[in-house]
Amino acid sequence: MCGIAGIINFNDQKVSEKEVRLMMSKMKHRGPDDEGIYLKDAIGLGFVRLSILDLSPAGHQPMFSDDSSLVMIFNGEVFNYVEIKEELQDKYTFHTGTDTEVILKAYQEWGAACLDKLNGMFAFVIYNTLTKEIFAARDRFGIKPFYYYQDENRFIFASEIKSILPLLPAKEPNDPIILDYLLYNRTDHTEQTFFKGIFKMQHGTYARIKNRSVDFKRWYVLKDKIRNQKELTPTAYRALFNDSLKLRLRADVPIGVSLSGGIDSSSIVTALINDFDLKELSTFSAVYGKDEPTDESEYIDEFKSMVKHMYYTSPGADDFYNDFETFIDAHNEPVPDIGPYAQFKVMELASKHVTVTLDGQGADEQLAGYHYFFGSYYKELLKKLKFGRFFLENIDYFKKHKSPTALKYMLYYFLPDKMQSKLNSQHFPSINKSFIHKYAGNNSINKMLYAPKDLTDSLIQHFEYKLEHLLRWEDLNSMHFSIESRVPFLDYRLVEATIATPSKSKIYKGETKHILREALKDILPEKITQRKDKKGFTNPRAKWFRTEKFKSYIDTMLASDSFASRPYFDVEVAKTQYQKHLNREGDYSKEIWKWINLEIWLRKFIDN
Repeated sequence: MCGIAGIINFNDQKVSEKEVRLMMSKMKHRGPDDEGIYLKDAIGLGFVRLSILDLSPAGHQPMFSDDSSLVMIFNGEVFNYVEIKEELQDKYTFHTGTDTEVILKAYQEWGAACLDKLNGMFAFVIYNTLTKEIFAARDRFGIKPFYYYQDENRFIFASEIKSILPLLPAKEPNDPIILDYLLYNRTDHTEQTFFKGIFKMQHGTYARIKNRSVDFKRWYVLKDKIRNQKELTPTAYRALFNDSLKLRLRADVPIGVSLSGGIDSSSIVTALINDFDLKELSTFSAVYGKDEPTDESEYIDEFKSMVKHMYYTSPGADDFYNDFETFIDAHNEPVPDIGPYAQFKVMELASKHVTVTLDGQGADEQLAGYHYFFGSYYKELLKKLKFGRFFLENIDYFKKHKSPTALKYMLYYFLPDKMQSKLNSQHFPSINKSFIHKYAGNNSINKMLYAPKDLTDSLIQHFEYKLEHLLRWEDLNSMHFSIESRVPFLDYRLVEATIATPSKSKIYKGETKHILREALKDILPEKITQRKDKKGFTNPRAKWFRTEKFKSYIDTMLASDSFASRPYFDVEVAKTQYQKHLNREGDYSKEIWKWINLEIWLRKFIDN
């Protein structure tokens, strides 16, 4: 796991070493173990290394092909590098134990087609010194980042936006993306970022750069991969899941698990203990005290007799007050909620004990883990005239959850686009209405996520437009503390097979993730298997924003000239809302966070 950066000058001028090293310095946390640079004419490549496989100097990057015609920098891990290496070893000589060398030789052998063979998370760049072509690629689901800026003179890329910013002629906020963040809680759903002019290469995409031309091509499309798949049984699911875990246990450094107490991370832990017999496993969790509604200690404690090393962090209001500006800086762009802060603290804790963690990210999107997926499933049942199953599922849902929420989601999916937009905007009254009117007309969020034809369509939409924001937070939280976080649920074989299998394997009798529960029911603690709620990494934000420190901070911010000068919020409404929050007349903490996050982000990244 590492950080990559580079400059390609279209005007044939030599790349400044100072600029490349500046880019590298901005993300040294991604690679504290080593660094390297390549400068040749109009090309400059920079690299910082976090050593995971083959810790020796042999893993140094940039890495060259045997004839020195190819130069490569790579961020990520390709977990099936052993199998690919075996396939190539009769034709190529290998000098290292790294996956980097395997990718480089795979590219020599198959060109862009090598991407189909890679099972992992990656963003890499290969420069052909003979043809003067750059080849850059990103993994199927966007686990590893690739940001870029392009104008008539140059193409600049990096693993983090903050590495690109010092080289920009100007920094401007991207207001349409800010509206999506404020109104819909959405980020990372398009190639655009919060910075005007900075983009991200889309997941499952590669680029060829030559002669001032930058050509992008989509190399992986999930919906094309789920055709003609066999129905997945719980036994087959478990076999695929365990094979994904086996591959992701490959490392020359200690590995642990981020354990939230939910079924996803618990499945990883219980499989490692029971199916892999890992007796020395370490887990890392955020807890808040059993009296807190956000606390998951009772579920995490189910593993006390099984896990030898369980570590806990208990972030409080003072911790968050001391950390939140660092947290905002680490994320480069605003985040809609402070839930990722819990993961931030878990990664800080994990960094004291391991270099690699396993995390449950991606399970919700393949297994219909969010309750609004019931809405798309109900819509599917009605469209297929399966009225009996529709009514039975509603009855089971209400029995288990004592709520008609799932039915409300279905009704929402049937609403016209404009009505959906109106309902969304009414949830956030502090947003300046003129700002909404200026940009809301061009919005496509509802079409991306809230108009699914059926459950499978909804899951695919989430992989295309929603999952990536969670992966960005995962990457930035972990890499800030020089941790590599691996996501076994996002093995592409597991994703394709699960999404292709019938909807009843995901949602059944009012429960989500049915096939996972069935696959691991003999080893998962029953208390976790029977959980009805979903929390993930959460925290008591409402209470935190009522403390004296935050009251003083927020009052000062709301009264500041800079906050009043922005086009995003109605200051008087915000002040009224905060007073109501202090008086416990409502929970406005989600909006309060957006005021803070957006304002501090603007001060740190735009105003400076």
